[in-house]
Amino acid sequence: MINERKMPPATRPVKNILDLLELFRNMRDDLLGIMVDGFKEYGDLFMFEVKGQPLQYMMAHPDHIQEVTVKQADKFIKNSDYTDRHKGIARFLGNGLLTSNGEFWKRQRKLVAPALHARRIESYAQTMVDSTLKMLEGWQGQREVDIDEEMMKTTLAIVARSLFNVDVSGESRKIGDAMAVMQDMFGATSGVEALLPWWIPTPGRFASRRAVRDLNEIVYRIIRERRQTNEDLGDLLSMLLLAQDDAGQGMTDEQVRDEAVTMFLAGHDTTANTLNWTWVLLAQHPEIEAKLHDEIDRVLEGRAPTLADLKRLPYVEMVIKESMRLYPPAFTFSRAAAVDTEIGGYHVPKGTVITVVSYYTHRHADWWDEPEAFKPERFGEQVYDPSPPSPLPLQGERGVDAEGERSFTSGIKHRYAYIPFGAGPRVCIGNSFAMMEAQLMLATIAQRYQLRLAPGQVVEPEPLLTLRPKGGLKMRVEERVREREKFI
Repeated sequence: MINERKMPPATRPVKNILDLLELFRNMRDDLLGIMVDGFKEYGDLFMFEVKGQPLQYMMAHPDHIQEVTVKQADKFIKNSDYTDRHKGIARFLGNGLLTSNGEFWKRQRKLVAPALHARRIESYAQTMVDSTLKMLEGWQGQREVDIDEEMMKTTLAIVARSLFNVDVSGESRKIGDAMAVMQDMFGATSGVEALLPWWIPTPGRFASRRAVRDLNEIVYRIIRERRQTNEDLGDLLSMLLLAQDDAGQGMTDEQVRDEAVTMFLAGHDTTANTLNWTWVLLAQHPEIEAKLHDEIDRVLEGRAPTLADLKRLPYVEMVIKESMRLYPPAFTFSRAAAVDTEIGGYHVPKGTVITVVSYYTHRHADWWDEPEAFKPERFGEQVYDPSPPSPLPLQGERGVDAEGERSFTSGIKHRYAYIPFGAGPRVCIGNSFAMMEAQLMLATIAQRYQLRLAPGQVVEPEPLLTLRPKGGLKMRVEERVREREKFI
């Protein structure tokens, strides 16, 4: 029986609009600090309270995360931060996998899954390497570049080619600007604008409408052109257009648009930011960078990497995973309770928003040795979780073996202490694509260049829709000479 009286520890209660504005202002100025300080003061589950009612539960304990994402996944749904067409992410992404719920989400996931089958996405490996090499051509003769801009531009080119089989370089600025507006607007939901009715015009809302129009103009044009040819060009869009459910029904243009734009975000911004933080960490830890260079030089011997090389580049994968531990691009995610339930002995009323803070979980001393240290080796030794996999697993999904066991590493003390892609049935469906992209790009770039923070560059995380370096990332780029070439 649920104990309705037992509620989590609460922060200073919000009694009036001034208190709420102060809370939003503090979150806008230092969201990560507010969350981390809250966990340190109140424990791994606490709540913000407004007029005696829970506004939001903040959660970081792996047991609680497992409850919300796996054991009681059917009792939690995406909340209005995702689904609201006026204030949520849905204003940009529509009703795609990231923002939908219920039977519609289940249908869409079954339709989209074949497009992201392991064998399908493996065909995009060469595109990832070729796009990265093209980027590096532009670095010749350059002493300093904005790495954030370069990573964003290149991951956009990769996802556009993989998704649409087109070169959108002529429209990359428009697409990139639209994605930047989405980031900024999501950050603004921690501010005063979140309290205003959606129909009140603001500069940010004008910008968001223009961004949606720009995205729609590009994406719907490509969909129309592809419908006319009805060809399978081997890209993700072809799979989306050809997919049919059990009743033989496919997706409408709007549904295809929503899933395509969702893939744009997932395959573009998150991977770019994973690489951004990887370059920062490597610049700060030259001994780890040297070990990475040694592996790349020894395995590749000066040639560009291929998909087959990834199995022989384990340290590349460890570096990416450790980077996502310290700086997970999706640093939080949230759900709403669809019914009254209980987590960790605490009552969760229907409608309560639960925010999982993976950023703190990934740095929690109970689950990680030296949690603030950059130690890729912690992802070295593979062990297996004998528990059954999450519902609706992708066949061939990275991390799932033939018997359905999920591999993780001995450096993780709890299966749900490391969740860079989420967990449970709503785990990121594009995780294999993102990991392959990040590893191939890292190996390609690190083989040729060494990156160092530019003088005066201050690196500060900015928690918007994803966790990114605030104000860009200026770095010096220095061409590398492999050890054996120094003596030739």
